[in-house]
Amino acid sequence: MRATTRLALLGTSVALVATAVGATTAQAADGGAGNITIDKVVVNGGKPVVVGTTKVVSAKVSVTASDDSGIAETTYISAFGPTPNYAQIWYDDGDITCVKVSATTSTCTGTLTFDPQASTGFVGNSAAGTWNLRTLVSANDYDYIHRDAATKFKVQRDSKLTANAAPEPVKKGKTITVTGKLSRASWDDNKYHGYTGQPVKLQFRKKGSSTYTTVKTVKSNSTGNLKTTVTASTDGYYRYSFAGTTTTPAVNAAGDFVDVR
Repeated sequence: MRATTRLALLGTSVALVATAVGATTAQAADGGAGNITIDKVVVNGGKPVVVGTTKVVSAKVSVTASDDSGIAETTYISAFGPTPNYAQIWYDDGDITCVKVSATTSTCTGTLTFDPQASTGFVGNSAAGTWNLRTLVSANDYDYIHRDAATKFKVQRDSKLTANAAPEPVKKGKTITVTGKLSRASWDDNKYHGYTGQPVKLQFRKKGSSTYTTVKTVKSNSTGNLKTTVTASTDGYYRYSFAGTTTTPAVNAAGDFVDVR
């Protein structure tokens, strides 16, 4: 049994396509008397798995299951991504640990590892989206339960956002120009590129306050850049705020302070 789980986020191959296509239903055949159940499955604490361009990201998976004879093991935990990419997580069934919650219930945990630069495979941008978590759990009386989509979770391309307000300082009533850029990770070339045509909110926080309020909404241009103007009224911080999409997480820029005189 290995000490750590290593799973690579891979792209399409003939074998992976065949596997994913064959896993279109949420439930495969179960075995035994049928008393075994999967009660709860959680991936990454219920949050999307956000992957950048270089850093390996690990996501904990927990599978809680019950049977009147008790749970023996979770044989495997794996995941596969959205079509047409059929990107898939390879799994190692030697690194799943089961802990008893009661005589009939156990929680089994494993780790999915997302490597955007995996030497054994290729990650394309079409892998971003909704993924299915696949698992098989066995009971002490040899009942077992297999789910191809025990739960769903999102895998997203990391996002970055900047903001710069100028001039600093500025006279009251004069124009402040706020520029910035919205970008996100590309798994095609492992670089960050501008996220185009996205609505982004310009927000302001008055000096001494802890709350940002939305001033206006602008769209990122063809290179992901942002630019708008406001009238200087009082000291405070300007930032851009992006609400996120299915494939890209929400992100806030750091606030840029403007001294109004």
